[in-house]
Formats: sequence, C-alpha cells, structure tokens
Amino acid sequence: MSGKRRTALVTGGSRGIGKAICEKLAADGINVAIGYNRDTETAEKLVQELRSKGVEAAALQGSVENLYEVKRVFDQVKEIFGTLDILVNNAGITADKTLVKMERETWLRVIQINLFGTYHCCREALQAMLPQGYGRIINVSSIIGLTGNVGQSNYAASKAGVIGFTKSLALEVATKGVTANVVAPGFIETEMTKKIPAHIYQKIEESIPMKRFGQPEEVARLVAFLAAEESAYITGQVYGINGGLYMN
Repeated sequence: MSGKRRTALVTGGSRGIGKAICEKLAADGINVAIGYNRDTETAEKLVQELRSKGVEAAALQGSVENLYEVKRVFDQVKEIFGTLDILVNNAGITADKTLVKMERETWLRVIQINLFGTYHCCREALQAMLPQGYGRIINVSSIIGLTGNVGQSNYAASKAGVIGFTKSLALEVATKGVTANVVAPGFIETEMTKKIPAHIYQKIEESIPMKRFGQPEEVARLVAFLAAEESAYITGQVYGINGGLYMN
C-alpha cells in the first residue's frame, strides 16, 4: 500500500465525532468520502475544507439502515476514488426509554441503524478490501455497550452487538490483510451532549475520573492510529476512550 494515497469512507461523517475523524484522516493525507444522511449544506462545506488540505473528498448521502442506499454509496466511492481502503462506521442514533415503555419500533430503529448499518457497510467494504488484500475497518461502539445504562437497552444492545460482530469479523479476515477494531468512546463533547441539562452534565462530569468530557479530536486520533498502515498487527480489539470512567 505504501506510496498509494488511501481512501476512507466515514459514515455519519459530517458533524461531531465523524467530522473530527474526517478532518484527521485528511490531515494524514487520506482521501475521504463523507457519508451522511441529512444536511447536505453541512456535508458539502466539509468537503471544501478537506480539499483545502490537499486531498480528494466527496459527500455521499444515504442511510446505513437501507441496504440499497448503502450499495449505491459504495458504488459511488469506487467510481470517484477507484477503491476503498478504510471504513469507519460512525453513524448511530439514540432513542431512550425504559424497557417497559419502549415500543417495538423504537427498539428496532436503533438496532437497524447502529447494528444493521454496521453489518451493511462492513459487508460492502469487504467487496473492495478482500480482492486488494488490504483494509482497515474501525467500528465505533460506546462505553454504554460495555456498561449498559438505564433507559438505553436498545442502544446498549446495538453497541454491544457491534463489539461481538467486530471480533467475529476480525477472525474471518485475519489472513486477508484486513483488520477490524472497535473504538468505544465515553462522554464526548458534541452537539448532542451540549443538549444535556446543566445539572446532569455536571453530575456526569464529576463521575469521570478526569473530570471532563472528551473532545471529538481525541477520538479521531485513536481512529487514525487504527487506520494506519503500520497498525497491521492490531485486530479484534476494543479501545475505550472515556477518561477512566470504565476500565476493562
């Protein structure tokens, strides 16, 4: 792979942690396909930012829960960039309710996007990675997939599922030049966490040994490490990045 400019697809890549990942990969000289579902203006603005770093970039719209849209996006990646070397599955949602109040539709929607979406994208990525004998897959889980949380049984199940799925995938492709790893962030300062009421935010912050929320750029640095060519002997691992809130 050395000497060839690599290409990454980052789902949920237009904002928050996904945006930081796109920016870091571009800074490392990697072409970036930004996967997004809504807000074309924000995604296209990021495209221009990444191109200013001297790499190719494109914004590709589609929902990871829809297999046909996923296939279309991967076809577009191949058409625009010629190949795919790195997949970062970052797209995800929450829909919180205690189990006794959780409708089946609420349960299914989170599972479809967070877990089925990871399956859809990984399966399509392998169509490009296996023939070329090279690939880096980084699936974004969550500390909640390791600890559970009140009102988040659907989210916890989906993110725990991502961990088991990735370990199985890593075994299947271990001799094919493809690695598969998990990044499990704790509480990261994003648009979503900024909506947490101040008194709850403070309580969470106090529970974290480092006494602060993480920054998206800190997660991006970890993803970039796992995406590197030199990380070829790391696979099937779960990397927590949570300020010491959970240690395994």
